[in-house]
Order: sequence, then C-alpha cells, then structure tokens
Amino acid sequence: MRGAIYVLTGPTAVGKTELALRWAEAHGAEIVSCDSLLFFRGMDIGTAKPSAAERARVRHHLLDILEVTERMDVTQYLAQSRAAIADITGRGRAVLVSGGSGFYLRAFFAPVADEVAVPETVRARVEKLSLAEGLAELRRLNPSGIENLDTENPRRVARALERCLASGRTLRDLAADFARQPAPFADWRLVLTQLERPAAELNGRIEARVQGMLRAGLVDEVRRLRAAGLEKNPSAARAIGYREVLAMLDGKLAGADLAAEIAKNTRALAKKQRTWFRTQLPAHRVLGAAEATVENLFED
Repeated sequence: MRGAIYVLTGPTAVGKTELALRWAEAHGAEIVSCDSLLFFRGMDIGTAKPSAAERARVRHHLLDILEVTERMDVTQYLAQSRAAIADITGRGRAVLVSGGSGFYLRAFFAPVADEVAVPETVRARVEKLSLAEGLAELRRLNPSGIENLDTENPRRVARALERCLASGRTLRDLAADFARQPAPFADWRLVLTQLERPAAELNGRIEARVQGMLRAGLVDEVRRLRAAGLEKNPSAARAIGYREVLAMLDGKLAGADLAAEIAKNTRALAKKQRTWFRTQLPAHRVLGAAEATVENLFED
C-alpha cells in the first residue's frame, strides 16, 4: 500500500467545506476537489466554491482549471487527481478528497472508464443521429442485448454506440473487459466518511444557502457566464442554480419563483446523492454532521 487517501462526502449543503478545512489544517493535508462544477472558472456563487480566504487556509487542487466552455470527463479527472495526489504526497502532505459528485467519487473505489479510444470521425457520426436512430444502430450491433443501458438518456446511448463502433465489440464484451480492470487507486488505502443530517435540517440549510447565493449575486454571475459561453457546455448550463437563472432570464420562470425552484431542485439532488452513496460506494462510515469533529471524522 502506498499510503492513505481520506475521502469526505455527503449531500449538498451538509457541511463538508468547513469540516474539511479544519481536518486538513489539523492533519497537514491538502484538499482535492471531487465536485464536477468547481473545475470551472467563474462558477463561484452557484457552486458554493471555497472562497479565497478558505483557500488561503488550506491548499486546494482541481479548482478553476477549466474555462466554462471546456469539458471534463472521468478519465481526465482521474489523470488530474493522480497528478495532484502525487504532488501532495511528494511534499510529505496528507490527502483529503472532498465533494459529492457521485461518478467522480466512485472513480476512487472502482473502475469507471474503459480504454476504448473513440476517433473524432466516429463521434461526429454519432452526434448526427437522433436518440431513436442511435438506439436502432446500437441494437443492430448488439443482437444479444444492450445490457442495462438507460435507453432514455441520449448521452449514455451515444457513448455506448461510440464505444461499440470504435472497438468493433459488443457492450457485453466491453463490460466483461471493464469488470476485470483494477480500481484506479487500488494501491492506496482509502478511508471514506459520509456526512449526513436529518432531512428537515438539511432542507433548512438548503433554503438558507439558496437565499445567500441570490444575495451574493448569482443572477449577475449567470449573466457573465452566459456572455462567456456557458451554454456551449451543457453539463455546466444544466447545473442547479444556473439552469433556473437561465430560465428566468429567458422569461420561462418568474423571478418570484426563482429561489423556490432552485431549492426544490437542490433537495431532489440531495436525495439522489444519498441513493448514490448508498448503492454505488463501498460500505463506509456515515456520521452525523452535528456530531462530527476533527478528532472523530475518520476511523483508521
């Protein structure tokens, strides 16, 4: 084993940021972000990105590394995480991964991407197909079935079709190869804690966070990001807080309903995160955020 990587997760607004800062300060650690929106420069208020003052307390990695028009995928995230962790440990510091983005989080514990290289010509061909056309082609290439693919998700269907076309193999064969891959951080000791709060308490924190974001200038932030090309990046433009403000700016949502809509969608996100943590992560410690301290946060 190469050493320990400490991982702190939990639903949005549960209180990860301050606890992560205090634990990192106490243990000589640096923080590697595991939040799919903190990569983007300018997406600050709506993501509750650590402030300049918080970053001055503890060094953070993988914040503000992309323009809002650029894309990030799990393969890139793993490469960037590995580089950050090598840098941190090479300087004798401890590593704390903190965030709640499920797919990136799972990348620390299990394989999440295969090694199929998709040429641009294949990607361009698939992009021209409708969902129905893509599904028809995928079923033609997979006569024995398309496994448990979410057939209502255009992006998942497109990625599956790209991999079949690029490799000349079926989804079943690709899945079998994928299952034989080692976990990306199999040579590290991973120590995972999930923070939790009662639903009513978490909902109150969500409401307060939304109000705080709006007071801090979320609408103006979205206006600036739209001018910078936010909508060229569907993942960023669909993020909670940003999509609702865009709808309001386009006259599709009343300003009076903005806060309630963001809060409602944030509550739904927190519910999905809880399900993901329970079903997609290995058995791990769940700790009440109100009882969590620097001393009891992790069990070695």
